[in-house]
Amino acid sequence: MRLKDRVALVTGASQGIGEEIARRLAAEGALVFCAARSRDKLARLVAEIEAAGGRARALALDVADPSAIVPAMASVVSEAGRIDILVNNAGVTQDGLILRMSKDAWDRVIATNLTGAFLLCQAAARPMLKQRSGRIINIASVVALMGNAGQANYAASKAGLIGLTKSLAREFGSRGITVNAVAPGYIETAMTEKMTDVARAGLTAQIPLERIGKPGDVAGAVAYLASDDAAYVTGHVLNVSGGMVMS
Repeated sequence: MRLKDRVALVTGASQGIGEEIARRLAAEGALVFCAARSRDKLARLVAEIEAAGGRARALALDVADPSAIVPAMASVVSEAGRIDILVNNAGVTQDGLILRMSKDAWDRVIATNLTGAFLLCQAAARPMLKQRSGRIINIASVVALMGNAGQANYAASKAGLIGLTKSLAREFGSRGITVNAVAPGYIETAMTEKMTDVARAGLTAQIPLERIGKPGDVAGAVAYLASDDAAYVTGHVLNVSGGMVMS
């Protein structure tokens, strides 16, 4: 119960890594506002967290809509009285080689993965600065560290997220707010479940730990950074890739 009485907001919480992060933070005692576009999936998640003894609320939010960010943060602070943990996990992909990538594909990925995170950091900073405490955790990707053909927009958005993380860590450090990033490698999600056995074997061969990661591996890293155990950690990029990328 490292996060007892803390208030957390997790974006992209309706599935995959975001869902597992929400479950983990709730299991460690936080009141978790689960944010995503899908109301039905959020309702299911909140019901399951509460059935397990945790506390959660559903928050319908499209992080690509700038006008929705401030009202969403205001509703969290209004109901809970504070915001202690922000996890920027919401993200999209729209892959394509650079010569074929449309500007719309570029703009959509940047708007969700980077601009949405920037606006949420900005909105969370105001109450956190008044509290003189807070944890901001941005979910980046190892693609930001190594690049990936066909994902120039995604890699750029996640690399930008790392730069944002380090800059905000310097801005907010004196007020007791830590800002860190987690860079997952290949994780078991709906996308990796569709891989052929040959593709999965080829991917696993690149990973020293010889397995594709699980959402719980990322959630554990986030829970650590959100807790007092990481009180002296800020501006850090925690690589959770099974050793596929070492930096």
